[in-house]
Amino acid sequence: MSLVNNVEFLRHLPRLNAFNSLGAPAAPTPLVETTGFGSNPGALKMFSFVPAQLARTPALVVVLHGCGQTAASYDLGAGWSRLAKRYGFALLMPEQQASNNANTCFNWFNPDDVARGHGEACSIRQMIAQIVSAHGIDPRRIYVTGLSAGGAMAAAMLATYPDVFSAGAVIAGLPFGVATNLREALHAMMHGSALPEASLGEFVRKASKHKGTWPRISVWHGSADRTVHPGNADAIIRQWLDVHGLPLTAMSKADVDGHPREVWWNADGETLVESYTINDMAHGAPLGLADNDERYGVEGAFLIEAGISSSYHIATFFGLTGRVHQSNEVQAANEIVADETARSAVKRIAKDTNNKEAKSAVSPARSGRPSRAARRRGIDVGSVITRALTAAGLMK
Repeated sequence: MSLVNNVEFLRHLPRLNAFNSLGAPAAPTPLVETTGFGSNPGALKMFSFVPAQLARTPALVVVLHGCGQTAASYDLGAGWSRLAKRYGFALLMPEQQASNNANTCFNWFNPDDVARGHGEACSIRQMIAQIVSAHGIDPRRIYVTGLSAGGAMAAAMLATYPDVFSAGAVIAGLPFGVATNLREALHAMMHGSALPEASLGEFVRKASKHKGTWPRISVWHGSADRTVHPGNADAIIRQWLDVHGLPLTAMSKADVDGHPREVWWNADGETLVESYTINDMAHGAPLGLADNDERYGVEGAFLIEAGISSSYHIATFFGLTGRVHQSNEVQAANEIVADETARSAVKRIAKDTNNKEAKSAVSPARSGRPSRAARRRGIDVGSVITRALTAAGLMK
């Protein structure tokens, strides 16, 4: 690519800050800055949010912003601190500085910043160590996600520290290892990677000496993305299918909130790789109603209404959304009792016993209709009935 094309391309990189159109500061952020978390070789800033009520075995989600964004602006847009408060997990949001990258992009293409024990990757690892120690985070429940350059950096963290993360999610990002300088990065962004899956997988295997279980991964990309070519999503998927030793053909295909989802699982039925293709969406993170009919995030630059909540679905993929903090167990059962067969069975028992709590347990929460989750996927009926009856006080 010519220098002119490179400069023109850079002008269109995502830019977003924590200020509104009038130049006034945006809504106050719940994020708190921490200094002195380590040697910080990548010269990054550390922001975090730890809710007052953490789950019994607290999890940590590392969230990496896109180019031109700040930790606070991306948190506001994607709604991660709201999710963290509702489901009781800690949030770590590293922030890039303009002194490292003029567009405040994480330097996912710089070998010195994505090598284990070096640069920005090491800084993020030191932040994780600090928050794990300070808040008793379960080391088996650490996850990473990011948008655009942050998504590419999330892929780099999964490759360089596979022993740290249980799973990760990449939104509009790129596979690890496909670029070693800015020119190669721009080429990959515009064209995707045509490397075979074995070569892509080898980038990951050579990034560390890891011999154990590899992290699971969720990949999200808009089909109309003109900033990061959608072919990069395919390359990320092929890279991690090779790492996990899985076939290229998806084991399951279905639409979720109107968008195609493909799934690959292991012999135990555990989902190891999943991909979402967001129809007709440009570059950004997709927003929409979550399964509980709540909205997480605020629409804005590169935070796009698409009828599907990427943050919520990613948190669900991480296994975090089943640990909601509620003192009212019957209200929790409202969200569990979604399948119509289970609902009918509990209604019959409620009628026979004239138990008001049992009746409330089968009433859809707030909306007066089955949850969106019930309309989309099947539920273990026996388990649902047992949990509903327990919540209603009819079973111990």
